[in-house]
Order: sequence, then C-alpha cells, then structure tokens
Amino acid sequence: MAFGRGPQRVKHFRWVALAAMVFVVSCVQQPPGVTSKAPSGPTLVRASYDALPGWKTDETFLAIAPFLANCAHMADAKLGGEAKLGGLPQAEALGGRAPQWQPACDAAREVPEADDAAARTFFETWLVPYAVTNGSETTGLFTGYYEPEIKGSRSPGGAYKVSLYSRPNDLVPVEPGTFSGENAGLKIGRKLSSGDVVPYFDRSEIEQGALSGKRLELIWLADPIDAFFLHIQGSGRIRLPDGRVARVSYAGQNGRTYVPIGRVLVDRGEMTLEQVSMQSIRDWLKSHPKEAPALMAENPSYVFFREIIGVTSEQGPPGTLGAAMTPGRSLAVDRAVIPLGAPVWLDTTDPLDGTKLQRLMLAQDTGGAIRGAVRADIFWGWGAEAEERAGRMRQHGRYYVLLPKG
Repeated sequence: MAFGRGPQRVKHFRWVALAAMVFVVSCVQQPPGVTSKAPSGPTLVRASYDALPGWKTDETFLAIAPFLANCAHMADAKLGGEAKLGGLPQAEALGGRAPQWQPACDAAREVPEADDAAARTFFETWLVPYAVTNGSETTGLFTGYYEPEIKGSRSPGGAYKVSLYSRPNDLVPVEPGTFSGENAGLKIGRKLSSGDVVPYFDRSEIEQGALSGKRLELIWLADPIDAFFLHIQGSGRIRLPDGRVARVSYAGQNGRTYVPIGRVLVDRGEMTLEQVSMQSIRDWLKSHPKEAPALMAENPSYVFFREIIGVTSEQGPPGTLGAAMTPGRSLAVDRAVIPLGAPVWLDTTDPLDGTKLQRLMLAQDTGGAIRGAVRADIFWGWGAEAEERAGRMRQHGRYYVLLPKG
C-alpha cells in the first residue's frame, strides 16, 4: 500500500513515493515512423503480445468480468463530460473516451465464461498492447493497498472517540493559481460565508476540532492510528458492536499535499528505506505513543468518507471509475498516464515470496501518490493476507496498457 499515496479525486491515500526508478533497456517494438532515439518524457511504444512477459500463463478469463464492469461505468458523467477517461495524449487518442471502447465491450459479452483461450483471443483481437516508458526508463514502482476491517461505533462513547467525517459542504474545487506561496498548487479550498475561498483545514486543525459542531461525524473509532491508516487506504469495513459491518469509502479530501510519514521516519534516521512498510510504520507509532500524534500530523492531507450501501461482503469497494474492485485484478493508476477502465498487463514480483507476478489487471482507481509513467497500486482485497501483501509491497516492474485498435 502506498504510504505516501492519497486520492486525487484522490481515491485512497497510499504510500511510497519514496522509490528510485530502475533503468533498463526495453525490448518492445517501435511502430512505423518512430526513430530509435528514446523520447525524453512519458510515452507509449507499441508492442506485440509475444513481448508481454508471461502472457500465455495468466488465467486471462478472470479479467473479463472486471473488464465488463468497467464497460458499464465508463460513460458515467461523474468522470467529467463525455466520460473523459484520461491517459497520455497517445492513450487518450485511442481510449480516452467511452465510445472508443464500445466495440470491445460488445465483443467481451460474447466470451464464454471461464474459457481462457477465448478470453485471450478476445484481448488479442480487439486491443493492442503498448509499453509505457519514461524516456529510457521502462520500469517503475508497484505498491499495494487493501480494505481494512476496524472496530467502530455509530455513536461516541467509551473507547470510541475518534471520528471519521463525511464530506463538508464548504469543501470546493478551486482554479489553479487561486492560492499563492506554499499553497499555490492546491486545487481544493474552503468557501467562507463571505464567498471568499481559503485553503482547507489541514489534518492538525481538523484533529484539534476545526469541524466540531458541524454534524459531520459518520463513524467513531477507538484508535487514532487505525483512523490514520484508513485514510491511507481510502475504504474500509467497520465492525459495529452489534456484529454488523458498515462499509465506508472515500468521499473527498482536504486538498493538502500528501506527506508519507514513512519518508519522514527515514529522514529522521528512525528506519531505513528498506525497512519501511505499513507494518513497520504502525509498529513505530504504537511503540512511540507520545510522538505518534505529531508524526501523523506531518501529513496534512485528510480524507472524508461516505457509507456505501447495498454492497455485499464479497464485493470490493468502488474505485474512482465506480466499478467494484476485484482483489488481485484491480489497479490504481495515474490517470494522466493510463485511461481509467483500460486493461494493463503487469510484470513484477510477489512481495511475500518474490515469485513472478504477471497478470492482466484493470485500471479502476487512482491515488494521490500514484504519479508517474510507470507507477501503480494493486488492490489486494481484505483480510489478513491482503493486509500482509499490501503492507509489504514495494516491487519494481513494468507494465503495458491495452488500448482499442485505432
């Protein structure tokens, strides 16, 4: 999970913007008319399916259901007029709008259930793979996130003293350049009764009571550290005293820049970069109760939640695209690079045993620390194993985006 990630419509705030990129030579094919000189910035380079490491070994049919779920959400107006799905200029031209995906979506509905050969033929027939590169860089960082389960209550009292807040009405988007100085890049502000807009309260101000009395309390938790990590994940399962489970999901963010506290600990010499994980950061906070509040306040970003209704226990939370996420198949990406909804072939390693992790994923989510040409966050699901994988994942690898034939 990204301990330095934060939803952008910032879905969840995951973490490690800490990593150095690895330089390797790409073995992808150059399209006609492209010179061998490496481009200086993020770009797509057309590849063949034979160039995708492990393409023949994945159970590709498992990606059909989430692909069809994406099809159902691509035209959602919430993504911004005519479903602007995003992507680099090359990707946007081929798959940045919902209508461009319609032929492939129609064909996917005809793929027989659990037929791996038919699923692989479908992707090879309707979509073209492109390696994502950044100049000479073809590898980048892959982290993970999950849906935690935390004890909580719908009312305060006893141990339950830490509130999750719903989205405030005075939280508004602002035009670039609205603020100056250290706040110059903020895209979200707080609208005053006078009509003026100022930067929104940061984490420290909110935790000191800036939102008290506004009736924004959604759920109460017992542990501020649990609340902090729930902000990072962006969604969770709240186990209530009566045994029922409330599902909460990202509803907004205060616009402040995400600061990964793992990086703060490294800068202070408390741990090395190699030691940073969700587990090690949590252990540090637990073992330093006096210093923990100040360390968490180093991250001024703050997430607001909504309760999601009608979602079964076997469904993942909705991502930025709106589709329910699938454990081990859903990916959070930089929407400026990869169009939402696009299949992505991932080539990295498992964080627990180092074995090859080569599979077809779906770009369904975004994250504030998920930035750059080769950068993504894998949704691992829920439960102890998902938590372990997400917390320890900081793998290097590469990926290819699959786009409609143009």
